[in-house]
Amino acid sequence: MFSFIWSLIVGGIIGAIAGAIVGKGNPAGIIGNIIFGFLGSWVGTSLFGNFGPLIGGFAILPALIGAVITIAVYSFFFRQSAHN
Repeated sequence: MFSFIWSLIVGGIIGAIAGAIVGKGNPAGIIGNIIFGFLGSWVGTSLFGNFGPLIGGFAILPALIGAVITIAVYSFFFRQSAHN
């Protein structure tokens, strides 16, 4: 149970850092940060492999890179749909 909570915390931090790097506010707040952290981890490890320090079950570097990519893609499509 504690490892699940730890994963949520680390996922949220990764999502928050990625959002700050991209410079896009996350409309879903903390839950969105956790979602983007988890999605980013999956995208990052799928694209770049599993390297760097592991914290809470996340390889931090690929997870952060993947979260930045995920938020940038989400922001692109969210911005496009808002203008239509």
